[in-house]
Amino acid sequence: MTSKKGLLALLLLLSGCAGLPPAAGSNTGDDPRAPLVAPDARIALPRPADLGRSVEVAQLITVRREGQTFAFEGHMSVTPERFTLVGLDGMGRRTMTLTWTDAGIESESAPWLPDAVRPGSMLADIVLLYWPDAAVRKALAPVGGTLVSDDHTRTVRVGGRDLMEARHSWSAGGPWTGTLHYTNRAWGYEIDVQSVEAPR
Repeated sequence: MTSKKGLLALLLLLSGCAGLPPAAGSNTGDDPRAPLVAPDARIALPRPADLGRSVEVAQLITVRREGQTFAFEGHMSVTPERFTLVGLDGMGRRTMTLTWTDAGIESESAPWLPDAVRPGSMLADIVLLYWPDAAVRKALAPVGGTLVSDDHTRTVRVGGRDLMEARHSWSAGGPWTGTLHYTNRAWGYEIDVQSVEAPR
């Protein structure tokens, strides 16, 4: 069972607030249209519709950083009009709801979660991992980022350095059932995801 303290640390890791100092001259505020993927890099957020399909997914997410491990449950829903992510702690309590539409990003958090959690950076990770290659390359264009992708890996590079490396083992139906391991070098954590797509 994930403790309240552990859950706070987990969400801070995912939001890009895990004790990392901001880069000199960078804007540390969360911008719904251009979320941070690194302390000094923002992507141009695509649209939920750019995923190209609707999905309902349940995920078990395990985060590792500096010798600590945290786990939580996520439920993701994507339609052409809306993306929704609901996070649950080990007791099944809702800790965060993240909603993304063409109008922007909205989030609701449990009272014990800090205001410093950046939903935009959480969403940026998801987009870079799961959205189609063409949409990811367009999102990375403002920071001169590149995507290297094949059947089992995805690497995001910005400024000549690898920001994110992912390796996956997905079913023939695509990225929504199977396992994913990725390293976010910009924020300094590793994540394992087990996903199961719900039948529609």
